[in-house]
Amino acid sequence: MAPRALYDEELKGVSDRLVLMCRYIETAIENCVEALVNRDYDLAKEVSREDKYINRVEREIEASCLKLLIMEHPVASDFREITTALKMITDLERIGDQAKDIAEITMQLSGKDYFKKVPNIPQMSTLAIQMIKDGIQAYINHDLELARSLAIADDKIDELFNAVMDDLIALIRKNPKAAEQAILFMMIAKYLERIGDHAVNIGEWVEYAITGAHPKSV
Repeated sequence: MAPRALYDEELKGVSDRLVLMCRYIETAIENCVEALVNRDYDLAKEVSREDKYINRVEREIEASCLKLLIMEHPVASDFREITTALKMITDLERIGDQAKDIAEITMQLSGKDYFKKVPNIPQMSTLAIQMIKDGIQAYINHDLELARSLAIADDKIDELFNAVMDDLIALIRKNPKAAEQAILFMMIAKYLERIGDHAVNIGEWVEYAITGAHPKSV
């Protein structure tokens, strides 16, 4: 196999693993929020336990990227693409950690009646999952417009986060006994808001891979 064909095949392997990592993370976010809504301790525990699979794929991608950098001597555009993959897995791994954190808070809440439902939390998770998918898709397809759209999508998550906070602060003022539970919900909303921020980071690194300029350095 010609050197370029071999390089392209190995880079495709990185993309395939990024898609796999995205799927693990998508499932983790969906399950931790479902566990929260249904007060499902076992499902939350499963999310916490399966974080190891996300970490494993991260290590595999990192090893592949380092091999490409060391062995293949990539040209500038290829170098940017590999560097972007390395930056993306850092954000993806942190997203996985935040899904695990939500699951662990959910385990604290399981078996307890909620003082108030928080409908914006599932909406936040749905938006966050789509942002992660879009970030990976933008990387694979070199889609600059899609990469830049993540910052706009994050504005909606921020709006929902602010709505959750306002709702929970009002709950605490009305019923101080709900304070401990409300604070846990606030922490969950904050983790989802941070997931949105990490997805924006992914979009910015994709923009760097495509254009050679990171938006925050311009």
